[in-house]
Amino acid sequence: METEKGKLVAQQEGLVKKTRIMVVIDESDESFHGLQWTLDNLFGCITATAAPEQPEANDEAGSRLITLSLVHVQQAFHLHYVPAGPGGTAFYIPSSVEESVKKAQQQIAKALVSRASDMCKEKMNIEVETLVFEGDPKEKICRAAQEMHVDLLVIGSRNLGKFKRAFLGSVSDYCAQHANCPVLIVKSPKEASK
Repeated sequence: METEKGKLVAQQEGLVKKTRIMVVIDESDESFHGLQWTLDNLFGCITATAAPEQPEANDEAGSRLITLSLVHVQQAFHLHYVPAGPGGTAFYIPSSVEESVKKAQQQIAKALVSRASDMCKEKMNIEVETLVFEGDPKEKICRAAQEMHVDLLVIGSRNLGKFKRAFLGSVSDYCAQHANCPVLIVKSPKEASK
């Protein structure tokens, strides 16, 4: 059993492991509920017990014990032509349209991570980083969790239902099966009350 003195010595020697929690955000209210749940339930407990003997030690960015990674993955835009009638006639999308779509995706991603970062500002003793990836969300999230050595992956549940989940696939289901770290799936208040 570790004593209070042992904790203090370990912190001073830099032996305390930083905890990295990744929260996945997207345009859905469920993902932001997952972030809020994480801030209320996980960070309230962790930051209160992280270093009560030395509250000033956690004020510097380099000594914070918790890193919260906010991750957004946007689908890549690859549509180069659209079938436009019988006989295989194709309409090619101009590059200016593709550029406009990509620019809009970047603006949406920036707004999402900004909103999520603002939610985290009131919490002390945490370091927040935002990351935006492009590609298949299922694979990018699992790869990022592995490469970043995440201790916990938090995903909001969208409650797709059996049929949509079977045809579209569920990001939370995929991550629960393939991520190399613990995965916490946060149900929305509506779904949890059922």
